[in-house]
Amino acid sequence: MGEPIVIALDGTSASGKSTNAKLVAKALGYTYVDTGAMYRSLAWYCLKKGVVLDNEKAIASLCRRWKTELRNENGHVRLYVDGYYPEKEIRTAETSAAVPSVAAVPGVRKWMKARQRDCTRFGNLVMEGRDIGSNVFPDTEYKFYLDASLDERAKRRAADGVDENLAERDKRDSQRAAAPLMIPLGARVINNSDMTSKETSTLIINEVLERLEAAG
Repeated sequence: MGEPIVIALDGTSASGKSTNAKLVAKALGYTYVDTGAMYRSLAWYCLKKGVVLDNEKAIASLCRRWKTELRNENGHVRLYVDGYYPEKEIRTAETSAAVPSVAAVPGVRKWMKARQRDCTRFGNLVMEGRDIGSNVFPDTEYKFYLDASLDERAKRRAADGVDENLAERDKRDSQRAAAPLMIPLGARVINNSDMTSKETSTLIINEVLERLEAAG
């Protein structure tokens, strides 16, 4: 058997990464990895432990010491913390607000990269995030970058009941020193402002299948 295939889905907030990654993974029978949930788990844990969010050393130190385990549950990789998966806790407004500060810490991104690369032990992957094709798996042949207009992304967030300054989030993600958000070299850019999730995922699935067939 060869190396596991990794389909990298990067993109801006509310560009449909999660929805489309799940659809692609299901259609191809690959394992789905939400790297954002990993960062959310650390943000939640920092809040739980009372770590000050502007203290990068304290955040990096906690990240080195927390006890975690990657588990593949029904084709979905989850990061357990002390034997517990904080499924609801990582989606709260408080945790969401803490994520950008935690994700910007170089030591955190180094730790996360190692764990995310380790996910290949679960087989072929569809991994979504903000630096998968540019930093975590830069050599993968299957890179996609999703985006949509700011207005459309704001509508999507509002429909989910989330109030987020997307322009500010984009700025922070793209300007951070460690693994900033960028269009990975060789990635297929898909602006899905006027596309449904089915149309977007079908476009990705068809391109992956064509490339796999061409590669034999």
